[in-house]
Amino acid sequence: MNRRTAFFGLGAIGLGVAGAISLRGETSKTALVSARADKIVKTEAEWREILSPAAFAVLRKEKTERPFSSPLDREKREGIFHCGGCDLDLYSSETKYDSRTGWPSFWAAIAEDRIGTKTDYYLVYPRTEVHCARCEGHLGHIFADGPQPTGKRHCLNGLSLTFKAA
Repeated sequence: MNRRTAFFGLGAIGLGVAGAISLRGETSKTALVSARADKIVKTEAEWREILSPAAFAVLRKEKTERPFSSPLDREKREGIFHCGGCDLDLYSSETKYDSRTGWPSFWAAIAEDRIGTKTDYYLVYPRTEVHCARCEGHLGHIFADGPQPTGKRHCLNGLSLTFKAA
């Protein structure tokens, strides 16, 4: 391969990567359309007032907390996990399991209308990002390596959740 071919080949790869990364911003605006009657919409300033800086980074800026840093990863009591932004009940302890990934993991939400998904290209390859259907707070990602009966792993940030024991 000559230098010119290599240069243009690497340039094309670079443009592809840049395009995939730019899609992340586009999908975050268009893919999360919810028909919920109880939809919650707040300004960034209003979210900053009610959330801790760490929870704001996860729920509103789609950041990820460090693995093994959330006490909810080790939560074993019966109860319900709620959205940390709007308190919508999202996941039951009945579907929680130890995925050994360092984040709270579930094989299903309480109901499909409680969550929304979109394709995330942040790491260049596509992933399924999961959000609260009511406030669109970022929860984490869904992977296809979970236990039965769904085969799904809802890998969530503990900072995006609150827990209420039964």
